[in-house]
Amino acid sequence: MIEMDKVNMEILDQLQRDGRMSNAKLADHLRMSETPCWRRLKKLEESGVIESYQANLNRRKIGLGVMAFVQLRCSDHSQDATCAFQRIIDDSPNILSCHNTTGDDDFLLVIVAKDLDDYSAFVDRVLRKLPGVASIRSNLSLKEMKASSRLPILL
Repeated sequence: MIEMDKVNMEILDQLQRDGRMSNAKLADHLRMSETPCWRRLKKLEESGVIESYQANLNRRKIGLGVMAFVQLRCSDHSQDATCAFQRIIDDSPNILSCHNTTGDDDFLLVIVAKDLDDYSAFVDRVLRKLPGVASIRSNLSLKEMKASSRLPILL
């Protein structure tokens, strides 16, 4: 287990702000030499604290104007149905996230689509074919007030 001291937390905070930050710039920001900074960064990557790097895209500018929050209730919780459900979820790029939740519904999904027709087709093609699904409820986002994948770093 890696120690999450103030320096490691600051590295994480800076990389969440700019994942393309060079090691030299990161080290300069942290007021440390490049080699120890690089070693800390490699340890954060190897330990799985940093899982990957990616570009954050504007979904609207690439033609994904609809975002839906979908609640699913399942009637079949068998291992076979769960495994098939998981495979379909994993293979569907329109599903940004899927959470097993408490409450009346079993799952909460965040889904993006080009437009309402595309979303409707996705519901018919994918969601209605999920094994064991008893009900599907969709809530469409009218206005995105905040979108972030940054985790709070407590320094």
